[in-house]
Amino acid sequence: MTIKIAIIVGSTRPGHHGEVVGIPRKGGDVGRWVHDLASRREDAEFEIVDLAEIDLPMFDEPFTPLMARYTRPHTRTWSQIVDRFDGYVFVTPEYNHAPPAALKNAIDYLYAEWTNKAAGFVGYGAFGGTRAVEQLRSMMGELQIADVSAQVGLGLHTDFEGYQHLRPMPHQEEALTEMLDQLVAWSRALAPLRAQSPS
Repeated sequence: MTIKIAIIVGSTRPGHHGEVVGIPRKGGDVGRWVHDLASRREDAEFEIVDLAEIDLPMFDEPFTPLMARYTRPHTRTWSQIVDRFDGYVFVTPEYNHAPPAALKNAIDYLYAEWTNKAAGFVGYGAFGGTRAVEQLRSMMGELQIADVSAQVGLGLHTDFEGYQHLRPMPHQEEALTEMLDQLVAWSRALAPLRAQSPS
């Protein structure tokens, strides 16, 4: 069985290099850094899922996600994307001690597609995104997602040159490897439960 992991980039703000004046968006660079290291592994397949490209509106379904009665094309598309993965790496900045609204909104759209899977976290910000990750962890149990203990926290002062360009400190690669080790192991361990779930 091939384990498939989505690297979900949770920032949707504009600011790619060259697009606007100001500090460029960092989420894409962090997601690519995770993917570059993860792709060297042979125990899973990894794919970047960038919420800036998915472009979900604020939740607009008339039924609770628990019912899986989707009426909007964008919800059905998002459901199909999330459902095909066995685990997730959530890449999140920290806004006001919390993850971005766009990331929580994307998570809130679905339920069954998330369950019996595993999640790891890569936070970034002035304090490594740790408070954003803690809020995401509090959501995982409700969705029946097993969140692994190892995580990565990229600091703006230490891991970004001039607060803009991603230059992770050497120990961050080790931290990412540890998190991915746990994530792949738990994604594989939960496979029997996923097999029992109605699709």
